[in-house]
Amino acid sequence: MMTNMTQAFSMSLQHSVSDDDEEEEVRVQGVELRLAISEDGEEAGPFSDLTALVLRYRHGYRRGCVLLFVGGVIVFAAAFLLAYAIFSGRYHCSQVKQGQVQQGGGAKAPAEGGVGLYLGELRVMMRKLLQDEDIHNTVSRVSRAVHPPGSSEGTALASEILQRFRQLQMDHTWTESLYATLQFPDRSQRSSLSLVDAAGLVSEQIPLNPSDFCPYSATGNATGGVVYANYGRPEDFNWLKREGVSAVGCVVVMRVGGGVSFAEKVWLAEKNGASGALIYPDPADVPQDPRRLGLNTHTAVSEHVHLGSGDPFTPGFPSFNHTQFPQIPSSGLPLIPALPITATIAAKLLSQLSGLSCPQSWQGRLPYVRCVVGPEFNNGRRIQMSVHNVMTPVLLNNIFSSLEGRVEPDQYIILGAQRDSLGPGAVKSGVGTAILLELARTFSGMVKKGFSPRRSLLFVSWDAGDFGNVGATEWLEGYLSMLHLKAVAYFSLDQAVMGDDVLSAYTSPLLVDLLDAAIRQVEHPKHAGQTIYSQAEREGGSWRILKPLHLNSGAYSFTAFAGVPAMELRFTEERAYPFVNTPLDSVSRLQEVLGGRLGVTGRSLGELVGEIVLRLAHDHILPLRITSYAQTVLQFSAQLNRRSAELQARGLSPQWVFSARGDYSRAAETLQRAIDYSDLHEPNTARFYNTRIMKVEYYFLSQYVSAVEAPFRHVIHGRGNHTLSALTEHLALLTSDPGRFDESGFRRQLALFTWTLQGAANALNGDVWSIHNMHRFTD
Repeated sequence: MMTNMTQAFSMSLQHSVSDDDEEEEVRVQGVELRLAISEDGEEAGPFSDLTALVLRYRHGYRRGCVLLFVGGVIVFAAAFLLAYAIFSGRYHCSQVKQGQVQQGGGAKAPAEGGVGLYLGELRVMMRKLLQDEDIHNTVSRVSRAVHPPGSSEGTALASEILQRFRQLQMDHTWTESLYATLQFPDRSQRSSLSLVDAAGLVSEQIPLNPSDFCPYSATGNATGGVVYANYGRPEDFNWLKREGVSAVGCVVVMRVGGGVSFAEKVWLAEKNGASGALIYPDPADVPQDPRRLGLNTHTAVSEHVHLGSGDPFTPGFPSFNHTQFPQIPSSGLPLIPALPITATIAAKLLSQLSGLSCPQSWQGRLPYVRCVVGPEFNNGRRIQMSVHNVMTPVLLNNIFSSLEGRVEPDQYIILGAQRDSLGPGAVKSGVGTAILLELARTFSGMVKKGFSPRRSLLFVSWDAGDFGNVGATEWLEGYLSMLHLKAVAYFSLDQAVMGDDVLSAYTSPLLVDLLDAAIRQVEHPKHAGQTIYSQAEREGGSWRILKPLHLNSGAYSFTAFAGVPAMELRFTEERAYPFVNTPLDSVSRLQEVLGGRLGVTGRSLGELVGEIVLRLAHDHILPLRITSYAQTVLQFSAQLNRRSAELQARGLSPQWVFSARGDYSRAAETLQRAIDYSDLHEPNTARFYNTRIMKVEYYFLSQYVSAVEAPFRHVIHGRGNHTLSALTEHLALLTSDPGRFDESGFRRQLALFTWTLQGAANALNGDVWSIHNMHRFTD
């Protein structure tokens, strides 16, 4: 560019010289001709040039002025271009060095953040402000004693967190209180477990810890034989059925783990006719080796058994004023009693069973136990269990603090953590609360140093998490009608540190690109000099980090119920942390597992969440992968295609699903292209696209089921007959058990899923005149 400008100015100079009048030019040429050649015919030297210059002085004066003017213009232009190159290069280098490749909707988004601060500078600022010593101190404070909802210790902790938020001097700090119905052990009558003889008389009383209970268990008695059902998964009960072992009228004994929550175990046991459920930690799943740090064999693991979240007596609507509305029991409340028991008690029961031998994969590590499934005891005895819990209305307190966005303040990025715990809760509530407070302190400090977030940041300490994320879910239910218009994403910090080796991300697919960019930036807490991404690639691939959202996750309700993209990040060890949901979940044991690196690991997790939040608060266009669900539906379409002949033989056509998937995929890609080629510096344009991007998750909530009867309406992540998983399971019956295939039921499931998907495609298209589907009237 500078070469071209120089040539242009040279041509200008030549033109100005030729404008001298002819008379003067002839005289000058005569002088130059005489001076150009010496008398002996040789070229003139420097002295001759000087003489010529003197003789040309009168006419050279005018040319000198022109040269001076042109030179000044060239210098000014060169300086301008140099400055432009330096500053644009600074921006480019800042983006490249920080690995800033806009994903999804942010492919061409201009950088914006604090006044005069680039994204790379904001990252550096965040890393400098994050501290690990505060994380350790907060975990120690939170877990110094049990602090269930409504207790004096829980109330004192809530007051301290409120005060810490206020000390940060953020834009807004407040609390919201509500009454919810929680269940606790009855102090006047303890739950019991005993062995009875054929006459029903108690032959042996089995001692229980009175503090061990399953919140929301049915109360009452159950007596019968014992059936061992491994982890209590659907495939485990299906194996028992195939082998002719009935659980009807029996108490089912199941192991902790297997990817199945306590609530799902009890629900499946009830569905298979069981009269009660006992759940124990097997040494094969929960370390109990006395020579290493682990759970002792006399400790049980407790967990709620409500197949849902929130107050089970106000399903789908808030319990802010519980006295004004009649209670409506949730369909997820179990109808059979459930108790947690220790490995010692489980060994005592299972060692006396007779019956069919169980599969090799069901074999645990209980001592002196031959793996059989029952249901009979070899001495003719039976088991009797009695559960005595009471429902209690408890005042809950959710605590909020926020930094208001400077450009789009009505768009919220929410971070939250459970505060309560039935035990000390170092992992269950301490770690999440500590990281939440540290991130709040860090971002408030960044704002004081010049960071201007485009969108608002909301930090929340939730109550009653141990009872099924009650505080968070009730808040969602209270603000459901507005959150899909305002909530950008939610990040759960619950149980964020259970180790320092393996990262897991339970997430909505919309947030995957943000996570991928973040793990490339953050150093692994255990492997110095390696990013989390590079370490994951060495150990089999970063794709292993991704996990589906699950019912007990603090992020689950936000996506499955409210349609808000959500994520829960967690560091673990290959050897499971054994103390969650027990009285042994203390900071000293957590530090022993981590080798004294609690603060360092907590800081790494905080930095990882901070990286993602920073992008969401900084970018013009929300960097969510809006095309992600097209791939999920494509996989299901492939299954339908493989069975299309069988479906068509029954008068069922998968064509409408294929069409709806194609419409959604095209709509998402069209929206992405429109974003890529738009002027994102225009505020109205950016807001227009962000509003549509924010609703993508919400579009996958089925409009054809009741939020009261089926709260988790999301067709991909939810629960119920309206979901893709239920449709897939029903489809599998065509080959596994054709007699159970319900043609009319499948037709309804397929239709509702198809129209939910088509509705999402139509919504992404925008205006009704932009929608071109084939559902037109023809003569």
